[in-house]
Amino acid sequence: MTERTSFNDLPISNEIKRAVAEMGFEEATFIQSQSIPLILEGHDIIGQSQTGTGKTAAFGIPIIEKINPDLAGHTQVLILCPTRELAIQGCEELRKFAKYKHSIGVVPIYGGQLIDRQINSLKKGAEIVIGTPGRIMDHLRRRTLKLPHLSMIVLDEADEMLNMGFREDIETILKDVPEGTQNLLFSATMPPEIMKITHQYQNDPKIVKLTQKQVTVPNIRQFYYEVPNGKKIETLARLLDFYNPKRSMVFCNTKRMVDELVGELQFRGYAPDGLHGDMKQQARTTVMNSFKSGKVDILIATDVAARGIDVDDIDVVFNFDLPQDPEYYIHRIGRTGRAGKSGISCTLVVGRHQLRDIRDIEQHIKTKIELKKIPSIDEINEVRNDKLIESLLTILKDDDFRKYEPLLDRLISQEYTTVEIASAALALLSEHVADDIQLDTLIQQQKSDRDTKSRKQNSPDKHFKKDKSDKSSDTGTQYYVINVGTDDKVKPKHIVDAITDVTGLPAGIVGNIMIHASHAIVEIQKNYSDLVYREMKGSTIKGKTVAIKSKRNKSKKNK
Repeated sequence: MTERTSFNDLPISNEIKRAVAEMGFEEATFIQSQSIPLILEGHDIIGQSQTGTGKTAAFGIPIIEKINPDLAGHTQVLILCPTRELAIQGCEELRKFAKYKHSIGVVPIYGGQLIDRQINSLKKGAEIVIGTPGRIMDHLRRRTLKLPHLSMIVLDEADEMLNMGFREDIETILKDVPEGTQNLLFSATMPPEIMKITHQYQNDPKIVKLTQKQVTVPNIRQFYYEVPNGKKIETLARLLDFYNPKRSMVFCNTKRMVDELVGELQFRGYAPDGLHGDMKQQARTTVMNSFKSGKVDILIATDVAARGIDVDDIDVVFNFDLPQDPEYYIHRIGRTGRAGKSGISCTLVVGRHQLRDIRDIEQHIKTKIELKKIPSIDEINEVRNDKLIESLLTILKDDDFRKYEPLLDRLISQEYTTVEIASAALALLSEHVADDIQLDTLIQQQKSDRDTKSRKQNSPDKHFKKDKSDKSSDTGTQYYVINVGTDDKVKPKHIVDAITDVTGLPAGIVGNIMIHASHAIVEIQKNYSDLVYREMKGSTIKGKTVAIKSKRNKSKKNK
């Protein structure tokens, strides 16, 4: 069988073929074309392939085909997966595949949802139950989930379940399933712990594995950047400006780093959001929906939290932290370059030890990762100028711009040349793309000013007297990021007016304001910053409810 096969050529029912066609699939992936016939024949399976290769369909389609209508209402299939997101997504996919297979119930059970609701769903009867090991164990102990009619069990993302500490739960569940239950195991990696499970609980399993050549995606350009210690965030910001992706993912190794990086990028005027295991289910769902819909264009996530996100048009993947396992590298970069599109992966490398890790990854994936220089400000400006010219050429192809010719005549009548007018218009148009650089310059200038003041205050010159009325030298300023911008037709005046209205403070306590498309960065005198934060949170600017986050002083974090 070739790597890709038409679903019409697979031994599946017309009902499934119809459902698959409605979902827009024409060809099966390698893992699907190899696994589906073997599972239908009753074999135990070990399937190894990274996320994004269609594993849910690989086991989901034959599962639905093998449901016994004579046992309707009884749990016949149990699927274990590491996260709530995967349980929810898997349930949605299975229901789509079963659309024309009448009376097949699929119930997801996972932590973070009221257990009474799940108990009621199970009482109504479900042929397929999909959930996280901990919550499945909970239902087994309560006897609200019973398995006497179980014929198939699936371990999806088995390596992640072990990494998350579910080994004991998994083995307890496997020991309780009826003898002869068909056992399917899918995993991106095959560490020794996984192999022990397969030897103990599977019966002569068939192995379906993508080779390294098949895993390595040729339409992903892979780069790495050597980053000075302490400059990773600044480097990431430059790369975001340089590549200017419409949608990107940034991978971190820890939940703490996800939260910190979200705050840092928001402070710099980007529109990121984060995803990790400590977030409540409602927050996770909101973040993922925002990313899928395009409201959030930068998703920062841990490896585990990113499992279950299925988005085809991610332009660039950034490895902010070097992955701890070469297999995770494959999983991460596989988020881009999907559906026949090209993609880019960028990995930040700090120190000689991580350079050795990059070499290990290259050897594992049998592909050279190209070293790139960190782009300079001039190079970023050149990219921005190219995009500006591209936008202008698009406008020039449409005669709609001619309605502004009377304005041009008025300006020419004031003795400005057409070159001067055009240059001024370009300057006005390109102002927004310079905001990030202006902010960095502003921060550096203020740091320089504070250092200069500090040197003067500590100077032995007896003639120097500190101006006691200058409170800024004592208190400084605080930056806030608020969720209104040019997309909301907000101008600096609207922000200042809102602050003065809700706090009763004078406008002079507001410093620089930089407005981006979806965010604004506002500078406030620090001795009034707490009041501004409390009063602005939940207030409105031009009818929009304000969300506000502060740029916290790093020295305070460490105290």
